[in-house]
Order: sequence, then C-alpha cells, then structure tokens
Amino acid sequence: MSNTIRKSNTWEETLIAFPSDRSLSMLSLDAAEHDDNRMRISLDQQKFKIRLASSEDRHASASMLIHKMYSWRGYATEGVGQTNEPNQITIVASYAERIMGTMTIGLDSPAGLLADENYKKELDQLRAEGHKVSELVRLAVDRELKSMRVLAALFHLAYIYGHIIHQATDAVIEVHRRHMLFYEKMLGFKPFGEERICPRTQVPASLMRIEGDYMEQMIARFGGKGEQIKDEKSLYPFFFSHTEEAAITQRLTHEP
Repeated sequence: MSNTIRKSNTWEETLIAFPSDRSLSMLSLDAAEHDDNRMRISLDQQKFKIRLASSEDRHASASMLIHKMYSWRGYATEGVGQTNEPNQITIVASYAERIMGTMTIGLDSPAGLLADENYKKELDQLRAEGHKVSELVRLAVDRELKSMRVLAALFHLAYIYGHIIHQATDAVIEVHRRHMLFYEKMLGFKPFGEERICPRTQVPASLMRIEGDYMEQMIARFGGKGEQIKDEKSLYPFFFSHTEEAAITQRLTHEP
C-alpha cells in the first residue's frame, strides 16, 4: 500500500460526510461537570464533514479551536499551535462549515515524537522491541457541540492514517488525569507512563498507549453498527464500517 498521504488542495474536498441522523448521544470529556452547558443541535439535512487541514485557513481555524478549548480548561496554549511538520497530519471535523473538532496525528521519525519530551525512555523501549509508534496530539472538540460520531470519526481517521497506511503498531497520547478513564473505557488505551508536567500545556498528564491490532479487532467487531449495539459502551460502534474505512483509505492514498 502507498505510504504517501494525499494532500487535499481545497477546503471543499471531504474525506467523508455523514448525516446528523437520529438523536445523537452528546458526549463530552467533561460531561459530568458541564452537562447543562452543552448545546443541542437541531437534526436537519446538514452533515458532519471530516477533512484534511491542508490549507493555512484550516490550520488557523484548528489552532483557534485548540486555543479556545485549552484556555477554557486552564491549559497553557503557547506550545500547542498547529505546525506543518512533514511527519504530521491534521484532520478537522465541521458541522455547517463550523470547525468543531480537530486532531493531529504524528508519525515517528529521526526527530522523534512530541511525547519524547517527557517519555523518551518509555518510547525508546517500544522502539527497541520493534514497535512503530504514532502519537495523537492537539485534540480539541468544541464543548458546545459534541457527539459520539464526531469523536469516533476523528479516532478512526487517526487509526487509518497511523496503523493502516503507515503500519504503526501502537499509538500514544498524553492525557490529563480526569480524562484517563474516558480513554480507557471508551477506546481501550492503557496507562504507559507516570504523571508528569506536560511542557506544552503546563498541566499534569500521563502517557497512555493503545495497540493498533486491538483497534483493528474492535472496529471489525463493532464498526458501523451504532445504536444497533446495545451492550457495548465504547466508541467503537460509532466508528466507520469496513466499507467506509476502505473508501477513506483509498482516498487518502490515491489508490484507484
């Protein structure tokens, strides 16, 4: 499979769009604290769109959302702006042309990963064991407009880019303690490094890790089934189906 990520030339080019159908369960990393402040969107013909942030305008919009959400949580924002590093890709989710979610996926390289600032020993251990590591950074979702489908879409795109296209065996993420249970219960991440002050946000964070093979199994089992699955409480039923995953991969790699 090609290892070249497709760089979209226009904002209108969409990797995937999906309707705001049914009464989407609103899901917040801080739902328990701010349930009354969440905005209930009207379900109409608008669609959520997932796109590459390949233009300066899209990177700027993603950076604005990151600064907004990090500032709201009391995090430092000077070190979390979007970059154009060749080993990174940024994806954005929008609703009615409003940027409502973003995530950057970084691939390991001779320059290392951002997580090496605090967890080089742990990451070097994985490298020495033959693992290929990717990282998830600069995740932000507008607290006024969240759904399982949007979060699942962002994480599924990260899986496609890191695991399927670039054969990363593992993904890591630095997580504030109050969000660790969310990542463990909803996605299957496991603690992999003790809590330390993140140099970019200046707040305590712990390194968490997930294996690509585990995600592959969960997506194969639950992906695309949504509310049909009554007893599965993770995000995986809201991931894309195998057919959708294959179509997105094809678009990202320019395969015919």
